Amino acid sequence: MRCIIVEDQPPAQRILEKFIKDVSSLELVGVFSDGLQALEFLKSEPVDLMFLDIHLPKINGIDFLKSIQDPPNVILTTAFSEYALEGYDLNVVDYLLKPFSFQRFLQAVNKLDNKKEHPDLKNNGIPPNPINEIYVKSSHEHIKVAVNDILTISSDSDYTEIRLEHRKILSNEPLRHWVTVLGPPQFFQVHKSHIINTKKIDRISGNLVYLTNGAKIPIGRAYKDNFLNSIL
Repeated sequence: MRCIIVEDQPPAQRILEKFIKDVSSLELVGVFSDGLQALEFLKSEPVDLMFLDIHLPKINGIDFLKSIQDPPNVILTTAFSEYALEGYDLNVVDYLLKPFSFQRFLQAVNKLDNKKEHPDLKNNGIPPNPINEIYVKSSHEHIKVAVNDILTISSDSDYTEIRLEHRKILSNEPLRHWVTVLGPPQFFQVHKSHIINTKKIDRISGNLVYLTNGAKIPIGRAYKDNFLNSIL
């Protein structure tokens, strides 16, 4: 796959270049420090995959992506998690939160391979019938959890707390892991510290989501528009 990097920070460029070099199915054909340079290249050269930073000079990555009439597959890279929902609305392949490991990079690239093998899959490679069960790593155990039983997933220091109807589980995984595993349309991150199961919403009032168990979850300003536009 022919790919390009759109990233203005040299250290981040070098990391992506190394990771791409280590994947035999990828061919790096261009590195650009802003969207305008990349746009000129896209007009004349075929590109299968673009690694796109969000915070760029001249025009940010989200606005740049919206301006492309027929964009290639895109993997967003950024240090800011609040853009995740907007990225998914733009049908990106994946969202890499800096700093990311080679393993996480490879997982994102493999999502693109999965979409190519199964073109009927939507929502970034998630099947139309979402997964019903997950295994949550908690300390030295892997606990099976029914996805529909989850109320919220909240960050708690170095852990995440998965709240079910009658118990909670502390997970070793960070919140961004669950954004990837349990994404829209059923699960939304509504705050920097909270993901909610939309099937458990009782009502929305102002900047609060009221869940069926009586819990009140705040809606962060950076997440509010995308959340409301997606579910209403």
